[in-house]
Amino acid sequence: MLKPLFSIGPFGIHFLGLMIAIGALVGLLLFIKEAKRRKMNHKLLVDIAIYSLFGGIIGARIVYVLIYNPSYYFANPMEVFFIHNGGLSIHGGILGGLIVGYSLLKRHKLPIWGTLDIVAPSLILAQGISRIGCDVFGGPISSVLPWGIERSGEYLHPAQAYEFLLDYLLFGYLWLRLKKPSYTGQVILHYLIGYLAIRGIVEFARINPMVVGPFSVSHVMSLVGIIFAIFLMKYCKRNGKIDKVNPISKNEFIKTGIYVISLMIISLLVYYGVQWQ
Repeated sequence: MLKPLFSIGPFGIHFLGLMIAIGALVGLLLFIKEAKRRKMNHKLLVDIAIYSLFGGIIGARIVYVLIYNPSYYFANPMEVFFIHNGGLSIHGGILGGLIVGYSLLKRHKLPIWGTLDIVAPSLILAQGISRIGCDVFGGPISSVLPWGIERSGEYLHPAQAYEFLLDYLLFGYLWLRLKKPSYTGQVILHYLIGYLAIRGIVEFARINPMVVGPFSVSHVMSLVGIIFAIFLMKYCKRNGKIDKVNPISKNEFIKTGIYVISLMIISLLVYYGVQWQ
């Protein structure tokens, strides 16, 4: 069940929707700021980002329907359109968003890999903040572990917290890497590899259709994505190498570290503050 916070007339405001909105807004503002700093056409890029968001939602729904529960949706085809009832795949969301973004950047003759590099830190930051409101918990956990979430008398892994904490660490790395990339495309490809690895780690605490042993369908999709990103890395290294890369300063490390730690603390306070109500 989605966690309702309050109502405005007949409309209920849920925790998940609120955090998705905040995450999207923060990520978009960071992206606009960086695009302006680089003197890029930020207005056009915002339009592309919005279209990519819709592409991500469509992709997330299509992959969920085809991979996770095809028999149900083939028997009830109209249910495919009832996204509010749940059922989105993050792998499909990333794929759909990137396909739309790539297509539009190419159509408008904008630098594809360089633009996607700028997108990467904003994207993982938005994902991390949005995950705070996710209502899908992990599997059972021992009640003696203090960070478990109690639901119907059972303690569950706070899989959302595991993920947003790791997302913030990846954000810090990508933000620093964006300042001093070794080649064009490095940041977005490191995002793909990093996030898919995070998703694979968190998956061990979740309950999803299994393929073999402890490995789920989500693990398989993450592995395929990582392999694909590694092949793209070889291409980008050959075609977009940057000759001179200056080291990242100590002050940049410290500043980014403070931001990441602050994000972690605030997010944990919000997450547990709402979940323990």
